[in-house]
Amino acid sequence: MDKKRIFSGVQPSGNLHIGNYLGAIRNWVELQNEYESIFCVVDLHAITVPQDPETLRKKTIEIAKIYLAAGIDPKKSTIFIQSQVSEHAELMWILNTIAKMPELDKMTQFKDKSQKGGRESSSVGLYDYPVLMASDILLYDTQTVPVGQDQVQHVELTRTLARRFNQKFGEVFTVPEYFVKEETGLILGLDDPTKKMSKSAASEYNYISLLDDAETIRKKIKKAVTDSGSEIVYNDDKPALKNLINMYSSFAGIAPKEIEKKFAGKGYGDFKTELAEVIISFLTPFQERFNALSDEDVMKILQDGAEKVRPIAKKKLDEVKKKVGFIV
Repeated sequence: MDKKRIFSGVQPSGNLHIGNYLGAIRNWVELQNEYESIFCVVDLHAITVPQDPETLRKKTIEIAKIYLAAGIDPKKSTIFIQSQVSEHAELMWILNTIAKMPELDKMTQFKDKSQKGGRESSSVGLYDYPVLMASDILLYDTQTVPVGQDQVQHVELTRTLARRFNQKFGEVFTVPEYFVKEETGLILGLDDPTKKMSKSAASEYNYISLLDDAETIRKKIKKAVTDSGSEIVYNDDKPALKNLINMYSSFAGIAPKEIEKKFAGKGYGDFKTELAEVIISFLTPFQERFNALSDEDVMKILQDGAEKVRPIAKKKLDEVKKKVGFIV
């Protein structure tokens, strides 16, 4: 029996952080053994907000290195750059013609990301981002989409568009399921436990970058917001502490209740000191693997990946074009 296929990707913008790793990339590493896996550096998504071209090129390679250093194996998984497979943008245009404005109006990520400059100054690309994501997924007959909790709404739109196209033109698209690992589906900001950790946050004290050095990590954890009181307890009444315990649990492989026992009678200071060391002990070997990768080797892997997926993408797009009445 053939393996089911998964597809996911990360934008080459901002600083990839431990929330991205715990909520997405770590899951991919585990899932690549069970699924036929396609992982993309989604640079078309990145330009929905302004990017410096040189920084974008540099970040694209950086994200691919992070995938590899985290354990994505190019012998098991396909890794490529989104903009190098033009079918993503072509399919997006066709899906735009069946997507409805009210559906996109409901997307909470657009509301969040457009807050800064307001809706009027936001790009059409930012508004249309979920349709491009649908194109990414549907192009490869993806059966399972591993995502963070904040992306579930986009996968639901993808499912809607797949069903709508199939009803209108005949069966073409696989309707995907989403996969969220609940306990680490959403890692929250160190400076604001009401919002997710963000790689584009205004303050560097919001996140711990996967490339932060040990002293920076200690400093950020020390400054992390905590709740009133001093007891180490895991419950919804203490969202800041719960978030930090989730991080500890995820990196140390210890259940939250065990962490409570471990720190019984100790305060926030002791807990934060140990949490920083737990994160450092994970990131140190990760960063060594990252630094050992050359740009040339990574580009070869990305080019090979694009060569591998292009025939899959072209076949699906040709099928879509024929269904809508284009001459192929």
